[in-house]
Amino acid sequence: MDLDIFDLIKKANQTTLEKHGNLITLERAVFLSWWCDKGDCAFCYMSTQKEKIKDPKKARRNIYNIYAEAEMCKRLDWNIEFLSGGYESFTTQEIKEIAAKIKDITGDGVWLNTGITDELTEFGQEIKGITGAVEVANPEIHKRVCPSKKLEDISSMLDTAGDLGFKKAITIILGLGETLDDVDYLIDYIKDHKIDRVIFYSLNPHKETIYANSSQPASLYYAQVVARVRLAYPDIEIICGTWIDNLANIGILILSGANGITKFPLFKMFGTKYGKRVEEEVKWAGRDLKGTFTDKNMLGPQKSEVSPDLDKFIKRYVKESS
Repeated sequence: MDLDIFDLIKKANQTTLEKHGNLITLERAVFLSWWCDKGDCAFCYMSTQKEKIKDPKKARRNIYNIYAEAEMCKRLDWNIEFLSGGYESFTTQEIKEIAAKIKDITGDGVWLNTGITDELTEFGQEIKGITGAVEVANPEIHKRVCPSKKLEDISSMLDTAGDLGFKKAITIILGLGETLDDVDYLIDYIKDHKIDRVIFYSLNPHKETIYANSSQPASLYYAQVVARVRLAYPDIEIICGTWIDNLANIGILILSGANGITKFPLFKMFGTKYGKRVEEEVKWAGRDLKGTFTDKNMLGPQKSEVSPDLDKFIKRYVKESS
């Protein structure tokens, strides 16, 4: 594509408005556990924890805490990006039960990002879609940084998910060593596996990983990748993640094709200058925001509207955000 970056972004913005309208969603990944049986993805925080955690079950989150988080997302009109947990942190049946309960709370089926599985037939209406952690837009780099998550196994799972009627998503982290030349591979992958949703993140360099001293990708590099994918697939859903130290990325990522934004510490940022900054970025990109990052009235009461088992967690979330 011969367009310069600014023309590329302008065209991507026009395409997004024509195909998706003016609404930007706030997305929240709900984590189930901080344990991963594989624990060898080179960029991942969990890779630093495997030797430190002696009892994986103690790394599980309290189930009522998970449900309380889902209830707060509903109150604030946030979408649940997906349920995420490391390998072997919960059984398939447990994940199914958690997803079903969250659907009851939010009224919407959930996306899963819980690893490669051959048990997709166990899931039903509680699941909206399956996410494959492709992670990097270069298959050779994938082999190095995610040695235990074979790309062919992820691809096979996604194809099976499609056959079963589930939507399909992939996650891509930018800054792992890929280049703009690798976007062509990503575009082909989306086509080959009929992907409905792409979730982009920028590298978050964690201590004790090989990326600890790496920098996050430049905003205009990130934007160009997103814009190229948007123009290749006008109908696809694109979610973009950025970190609290890079909130200025939000506006340019929206203009490049993002439908939603993610990767924020919700309850620590809510109602603060950082939450306000998120809303300002959306506003100045000319978009309307679904949900809120500042309206404390939407936090609601300090008791659960779902179950008294959730009360102490709801109370904490509301107090932390007030």
